Amino acid sequence: MTDWRLAVDIGGTFTDVVLLDADTGRVVVEKTLTTPAAPLGGVRVGVTSALAKAGITPADITRPIVHATTLITNALIEGKTGRAALVTTLGFGDTLEIRNEHRYDMYDLQIEFPAPPIPRDLVFEIDERTTAAGEVRTAPSEAELDALAARLAAHEVESVAVCLLNSYADAANERAVAEGLAKRLSVPVCASHEVTPQIREYPRMVTTACNAATMPVIGPYLAELQAWLTAEGFGASVLMMLSNGGVVSADDARRVPIRLVESGPAAGALAGVWYARRLGEERLFCFDMGGTTAKSCLIEDYRPELTNAFEVARVYRFKKGSGYPCSIPSVDLVEIGAGGGSLARVDELGLLKVGPDSAGADPGPVGYARGGTVPATTDADLVLGLLDPQYFLGGEMPLDLPAARAAFAPLAERLGAGADADHVAVGVYEVINQNMAASARMHAVERGIDLRGVSLIAFGGAGPVHACGVATLLEAPRVIFPVNASVLSAFGTLVSPVRIDLARSMVRTLDEGVSADRDTLLADMRQEARRVLAAAGAEAGDVRYRYGLDARYEGQGNEITLWVGEGDAWPTTLADTVEQFHTEYQKIYGLRIPDVGVEVVTWRVAAWSDAPGFEVPTVPVGAGEPTPNRYRAARFRLGAPAVDVPVYRRAELGAGHRFVGPALVEERETTSVIPDGWTCEVAPDGSIVATATVAAPAHPAVSAAPAASAAAAGAAIAAIAATEEGSA
Repeated sequence: MTDWRLAVDIGGTFTDVVLLDADTGRVVVEKTLTTPAAPLGGVRVGVTSALAKAGITPADITRPIVHATTLITNALIEGKTGRAALVTTLGFGDTLEIRNEHRYDMYDLQIEFPAPPIPRDLVFEIDERTTAAGEVRTAPSEAELDALAARLAAHEVESVAVCLLNSYADAANERAVAEGLAKRLSVPVCASHEVTPQIREYPRMVTTACNAATMPVIGPYLAELQAWLTAEGFGASVLMMLSNGGVVSADDARRVPIRLVESGPAAGALAGVWYARRLGEERLFCFDMGGTTAKSCLIEDYRPELTNAFEVARVYRFKKGSGYPCSIPSVDLVEIGAGGGSLARVDELGLLKVGPDSAGADPGPVGYARGGTVPATTDADLVLGLLDPQYFLGGEMPLDLPAARAAFAPLAERLGAGADADHVAVGVYEVINQNMAASARMHAVERGIDLRGVSLIAFGGAGPVHACGVATLLEAPRVIFPVNASVLSAFGTLVSPVRIDLARSMVRTLDEGVSADRDTLLADMRQEARRVLAAAGAEAGDVRYRYGLDARYEGQGNEITLWVGEGDAWPTTLADTVEQFHTEYQKIYGLRIPDVGVEVVTWRVAAWSDAPGFEVPTVPVGAGEPTPNRYRAARFRLGAPAVDVPVYRRAELGAGHRFVGPALVEERETTSVIPDGWTCEVAPDGSIVATATVAAPAHPAVSAAPAASAAAAGAAIAAIAATEEGSA
């Protein structure tokens, strides 16, 4: 018997499948196009193919199947959610429209916000009232619930969100409404005290509304998935990857799907943590570029930073406040519309732009020959010679190079000055790299972090193609190309712990009287955490707890989050907690206010049980110099000619093999692009570690080029002088 484990990750363009034999370390991967209209279609194809490659049957999968997905994110971004209703306190039905009255751009007279996840005509009010102190003054009547249920049924809603005023302080009224509606209706009902029992009504309401709007999306899919798994003979249950970097049971994910919003990217971050420990890199920058989006995350002290709120469906991708501020624990990452399917265009100012709109899986880039007409990043990589049109997905999906080249002709014509397809393609390559680097730098600056000198790990289908270009812009000294980089997010689900992060608001001053209330609240949170983890298969004795709080000086309106330690109970003294707050506050704001009391607003518990371990075998030691499989003409930067570069097959490289750029390393699912100025060595586990040896060469002076080439190069440089929302 072998210990086979299965992981699935549905992306915007591709669905990735990983099979791991934990006894031997053997890994079998499959990559297939996502089927957006029916996501299970791509999963069926990928899983069936992976099983055939491994030579096993569904019955050989005995451990839970781990699943990451972009279904929730895409549904909210595209507005393709269920017909959900919202029930709230009388007089507060306009909260989703009013938002928090914050203008993310003070001077934009045409400022835009995303439409509420639940429209106003499906928002219903009920006469009830709970005070901020948790005193129930008016309880909902049975007659009101009867009338409300009849109205909801008449509107044919598919789910219901219940978010009542001050339910974080006492959930009695909200629980009564949610349970009453669940008995009277045959649709899923969620309540804010279950989704996010935290202070501030707008974030709590919009999070609960997003949750309800996506329940009709995830519920049918999981039911269909489980039915197929059972019919095929899989005996394993399904665990779902959460945004916080943990996994829970499918039933818990079905009840609170908003926790899945960054499911796939979080899995990639956990894979980055796994590699950081293996490589001894305390700080590692994860760069995950897929077909639709690019994600980046910084690993520090072998763990990703978590954020307590994540903004979904931003109208402007660089402008905080332009989306839905969901109060969910999430890996702190930045995600932009920059992937292999990102579409290129020339704007009204004559500037070349790439993304954020994407060709997705259907029709995909022009080179896919599936009906696409607008050139995408993958088309540019193809025209530049970075991808082999006859070896995409190992030759199973050949690409149409002439069609991809022809698609750049209209853009070249608009740019003028002698620009041709090659110039536009290299412009697309550099613009997309600039976009991703600028986004990563901005995210780092917001956190007070300098990314210079931090090694980069590249994964995702397009990540290894663009990693060295992004690393040069970020001044990263090393780039790590792990084995099976294209499906590393799916692999990350296999090394993710069973985990849940809980938060509850209870406003208390940090003084001697806080301990009893705090300990009672934490005991309830630990009990809820044990239930969630037990449902995911964790043994009670393996569960560990970490404690945190959101605190502020009394009289302030915003909090900072600090984590105080681990244990089966609150791990620090009152004096130590207060001192830790002062220290953290001073680190952020440059001062402390010792004469003012400290007030806790929200208490936090992270509970987890580590994933079962395994070892990946080393690759054979390489003998002699690595031999290229062939040579191919490729271009790497603006103004530079195409050069013949060696092409290596990844499977033929052994541990210790060294080679220098420019070079291309091909595997079935991706290609690692190594420009000149980089030296590579294959690590014992098969990872390729590229080290920068010289600064990236500057663009050649226009005066040094022939007249026609100079004009074209100048036009292309001007065309890429601006990124999506700022100067490059």
